[in-house]
Amino acid sequence: MLAEIVVDALNAHRVSGYEVMACDPSLADTAAFCEAYGVDPADSANTILVASKRPAGVNAACVVLATHRLDVNRAVRDQLEVKKLSFASAELTEELTTMEIGGVTPFGLPDSMRVLVDSAVMERASIVLGGGNRTSKLRLPADRLRDLPTVEVVVGLAFPA
Repeated sequence: MLAEIVVDALNAHRVSGYEVMACDPSLADTAAFCEAYGVDPADSANTILVASKRPAGVNAACVVLATHRLDVNRAVRDQLEVKKLSFASAELTEELTTMEIGGVTPFGLPDSMRVLVDSAVMERASIVLGGGNRTSKLRLPADRLRDLPTVEVVVGLAFPA
C-alpha cells in the first residue's frame, strides 16, 4: 500500500518496527484521518515542505506534530539561513518529492533534502506519518526517524497550536 519510494527507503535504511495503515483517500488529510481512524492528533505528524524565496531554491521538509504549528517565519528560516521562506505549493511539493499531498513522508525524499524534525515529535512513543500517497499511512516509533541520515532534530521548530 505504501508508495514504492517509501518502501525502498524503509528497506535501504533498515527501518524496523513500523505498521502500514490503509487509508480512504478522501480521509487522508490529518484532521479527517485522525477523527475517522481514532488516532490522537498528538501522535500524528505532518511532513511539510518549505521553499525559500530569497535566495530562491532552498527547500526542506519539516516534520511537526498535528497539534503544533510550524514556525516557518523564524525557526525554519533561521535553520535554513535564508531571508524569505514560505510553504511550498502543492505543485512544487509533488515535483520535489513525487508524493501526493496528504501523504508526504520523510521516508523516500531525495537524499539532498534536509529533513528538520521538531523535537516534540521525538517525545512521542510512536507517530503516524504519510505513506507517500493518500491511500496509506505509516505508524512507527518516533525514534526511527533517526534512521534517516538527513534528519536534524530541532528544538522550537514548531509551537503548540
